[in-house]
Amino acid sequence: MNQITHDRIPYWLPALVLLENHRGSWDSYIDTIYSFYLQDFVIHRPYLNTIPVYVRYEPSHQLKGATFWHLVSEGAEESERLPDLRRCERIRWPRALIEHSLSDVKIWESTRPWKNQQQTRINIALSDFSYLVVLAVKAKGLNLVTAFPIDRTHMREKKRKEYESFSKQKKEGAAV
Repeated sequence: MNQITHDRIPYWLPALVLLENHRGSWDSYIDTIYSFYLQDFVIHRPYLNTIPVYVRYEPSHQLKGATFWHLVSEGAEESERLPDLRRCERIRWPRALIEHSLSDVKIWESTRPWKNQQQTRINIALSDFSYLVVLAVKAKGLNLVTAFPIDRTHMREKKRKEYESFSKQKKEGAAV
C-alpha cells in the first residue's frame, strides 16, 4: 500500500483534534470540530493576502454546511460522503495554511472542469505536499473547496509536478 508519513510538521500548525479525547463519542466529536470550523471560517473569515475566503452552506447536511462536510469526509457524491478521521483531526489546518501562504507553504494555480466550464483554483500545500487546501476563484473572492492529507507517494509527486510546472510558467511569464 504505497503510503508515507509526514516528514515534518510545521510549528505553526494547530494540534490535531482527536476522537479519543471525546471518549469515542462521535456526536461530541463532530460538534467540537464543527465549532472549530465555525470559528475559523464563519465567525472569523480568513483572507488569502487581502482576498476573502468564503465557505458554502448549501447543500447542508445534519444542519452543518457543505464546505464543512468537504473538509471532514470524502466521496464523489454529496449524499454518499463518508467521514474521514484524518480529515476531521486536521480541521484547524486549512486556515493555518491559508494564513501562512506567503512564506511557509507551496502555492499554485490550476484549472479544473466544473459545471461545464473551467474553474481556476488556488492550491496551498505543506512543503512536502502531505496536506492540500483547495480554493476556487470567484468574482467576490475565494471559496474554500476542500482540504485533505495526501499519503500516497504518487499523489504527492503529482502535486509537486503541478507546482513545479506552474512555477516554471510563472518565471517564463506565462502564468499570472
